[in-house]
Amino acid sequence: MFEAIKGYALLIVFGLTSPFGINLGTEQPKYRVIETLGGGVEVREYVERIAAEVTVDAHTSNEARSEGFNTLAGYIFGKNKLRQSIAMTSPVEINSKGRSIAMTSPVEVNARGGLMTMRCFMPAAYLMAELPQPTDPRVKLVEVPPVTVAALRYSGSTMDANTKAKTIALLDRLKSSQWKVAGPSKAFFYNPPWTIPFLRRNEVLVEVAG
Repeated sequence: MFEAIKGYALLIVFGLTSPFGINLGTEQPKYRVIETLGGGVEVREYVERIAAEVTVDAHTSNEARSEGFNTLAGYIFGKNKLRQSIAMTSPVEINSKGRSIAMTSPVEVNARGGLMTMRCFMPAAYLMAELPQPTDPRVKLVEVPPVTVAALRYSGSTMDANTKAKTIALLDRLKSSQWKVAGPSKAFFYNPPWTIPFLRRNEVLVEVAG
């Protein structure tokens, strides 16, 4: 009973603080900063990760993001094949009809060819074999290999126009560096939609090679 009350209390605190850009109890993927290029651009080395992902039609960005997020949230908060409640040791505890997975951030958004893929990274403590299988066939569990990226952090709007402008700024900064673009661009959004825009942490990233 105490653990359940504690879990709900932490969830309430998350709801109260997240509008101000504070994501209490959210694990983030680990990375090492290799180089700082200036202008807010970092070159990072990410370790191997596991993510749940879903691909949706990206012709209407807002609807695609909403559908993607809701689909992934369904998996994270219990829409999986292990029909049991478990107490998480992470700071945020969720009890539901299915097995719950701790909150993490950021959400990764990658749009190409008229489709948008959204990923939510799993807590680092999980192995692939330990994660519950989704009941929604649109949700896939994938292993994300180690990667080196250039990242530009910014706040404000997460709309396509702002994301594209920041991506252009990132690519321009790379032109005067030793790093070469080696993959498509993507965006990381660390905060829920209700966070005050100027307090949000957003990032655009692109895979690079030295």
